[in-house]
Amino acid sequence: MTDRVISSEVSNFDEPFEQSLRPQLLSQYIGQDKIKNNLEIFIKAAKMRSESLDHCLLYGPPGLGKTTLAAVIANEMNVQIRMTSGPAIERPGDLAAIVSSLEPGDVLFIDEIHRLNRSIEEVLYPAMEDFCLDIVVGKGPSARSVRLDLPPFTLIGATTRAGALSAPLRDRFGVLLRLDFYDEEALTSIVVRSAELFNASIDYESAGEIARRARGTPRIANRLLKRVRDYAQVRGNGHISLDIAREALELLQVDPRGLDHIDHKLITAMIERFRGGPVGLDTIAASIGEESTTIEDVYEPYLMQIGFIQRSPRGRIVSSLAYEHLGLPLPIERDNL
Repeated sequence: MTDRVISSEVSNFDEPFEQSLRPQLLSQYIGQDKIKNNLEIFIKAAKMRSESLDHCLLYGPPGLGKTTLAAVIANEMNVQIRMTSGPAIERPGDLAAIVSSLEPGDVLFIDEIHRLNRSIEEVLYPAMEDFCLDIVVGKGPSARSVRLDLPPFTLIGATTRAGALSAPLRDRFGVLLRLDFYDEEALTSIVVRSAELFNASIDYESAGEIARRARGTPRIANRLLKRVRDYAQVRGNGHISLDIAREALELLQVDPRGLDHIDHKLITAMIERFRGGPVGLDTIAASIGEESTTIEDVYEPYLMQIGFIQRSPRGRIVSSLAYEHLGLPLPIERDNL
């Protein structure tokens, strides 16, 4: 579902320009103030002791800047960062090759760390705790264990599903940081900064209009900005005014609450065919021609976050907020929701 303009998942379209927009230092990082304040203390303390930073776990919804924050931490510590992902580490030997190539104090970033194989996690435990690797050489009766010493390093894990991590792995992280959705003010500042890097002309009010529709996610805000900039160049004089921004976002079918046509289709189907619910997930999926897992993992979280859909033991229910947003009358028997 990464072809949706309001999808928070990274796509091939995002890769080229996301790199150029990422801040390099904590002072350039907008939002997540509590996390920044804590990291500033932890990093300064580690540098004063000439030690590597404790292992960090960054978790939260996609598109909020976990990868960016890992790179910022490495820059603040004045060390190199090695990036990989959980699915890319298929064998214990792959992990051994990566960590043995690190220099003292370096950062190893593992994205989607919850997808690490359990056998690889067992190899990772002594590397995190004692900075050593226990490698089994040979097979059968001639097999023997060899311990390799590693330089001190910082492991930064990123995940969108912290609950999927095994307890032993989660407990080995000294710093656990949850990234929350951004407020409108922070997103507006991000849009203004990105516009400067794009050499795009935009006023603060227009940046706020884009920010309001970005679902609290910088990745979506930057994606919307890029497409609004294209619209301004073709249909306007290049400057992103408030009218131009609204016209472009309307063309992209992103409404003032950040809902697109698929969100509208889901809510409208529940209202028109099932009187707003309660209705089961599989029934909703069949009615709009989507997989139930796609609805549960992709569409539903944001609609529940803004209170448009509620879950009950009998199924999903469209709330009064959704009726009000769509301009539809609330059924009399549902006026208490």
